Amino acid sequence: MTDLTNLLQSVPPAIASAGSLVELEAIEAETIGRGSGIADARRGLGGITDAQERRETGRAINDVAQELTRLIADRRAVLALAEEDERLQTDRADVTLPGRRPPLGSTHVITQTMDEIVDIFVGLGYTVARGPEAETDFYNFTALNFHETHPSRLESDTLYLDYGEQEEEILLRTHTSPMQARYMEQHDPPVFIVVPGKVFRADAVDATHSPVFHQIEGLAVDDSITFADLKGTLAEFTRQFFGKDTEVKFIPHYFPFTEPSAEMHAYTKGRWIELLGCGMVNPAVFEHVGYDPDKVTGFAFGMGAERMAMVRHGITDLRALIDPDQRILEQYR
Repeated sequence: MTDLTNLLQSVPPAIASAGSLVELEAIEAETIGRGSGIADARRGLGGITDAQERRETGRAINDVAQELTRLIADRRAVLALAEEDERLQTDRADVTLPGRRPPLGSTHVITQTMDEIVDIFVGLGYTVARGPEAETDFYNFTALNFHETHPSRLESDTLYLDYGEQEEEILLRTHTSPMQARYMEQHDPPVFIVVPGKVFRADAVDATHSPVFHQIEGLAVDDSITFADLKGTLAEFTRQFFGKDTEVKFIPHYFPFTEPSAEMHAYTKGRWIELLGCGMVNPAVFEHVGYDPDKVTGFAFGMGAERMAMVRHGITDLRALIDPDQRILEQYR
């Protein structure tokens, strides 16, 4: 009983002064745990022969144990609340601060350029058409009035998938112009289409060349189209793409599938720059697709998306457009 009295005198101040849950748990184990004096006293009850004395001693042990348990529980609640407050202070976040937004991607500058060019022509009444990248010799060359001995048919210029072992060679298209023939075969005039897409040529990569690049082809066919319509259409496109004060001029040129043909130059950034090729559709192309060249006329044009992007953004090296360096590409978001 003396030991129990000493516990009630010495342990409560220790409990009250415990500064952490870890320290409190050590005191609990020492006072009411399995190796404590309370546990020893309970194990000694069996050695008391007098029943009355055993009951009184057991009751006294339980009273002390319950009191210490209550004091420990009260202190644990206080320490737990204090530690939670400390964590909240340490880990607190200002919910009014803006969140961390992940970086957003964007379309490539070439895709941006193609989309804008296509949008301009759609606004002028054109329809978007697309065709296969793997083409036949007929649609890529013959239907567009390329002579059998034309140098662009050579393997040094064109990437063939199946060459010389069958009647019709299969190749990676060298321009988007094959869609002129494909579309006219399937549609009666009038025809107003714009054809964006990827094209391929056997070129080494340098500042102005790439074996894979992008073109936008245009075709307009009706019963009374003239070269004046071609000039007016392309002049309007140039003003919308480069600015309303942009001047253009047309210089005679040669293309197998147009006659007469021209290169269109634009005055931008203080100098004249060649932008695209164009011309009136050659009657031979109409004959290949079943149109009567005595009843319809038309014009066609083709431009490189990379070139248009380079002129607009002042890029002097084509390789900058295909460089995967994110620092370069982010400039054109």
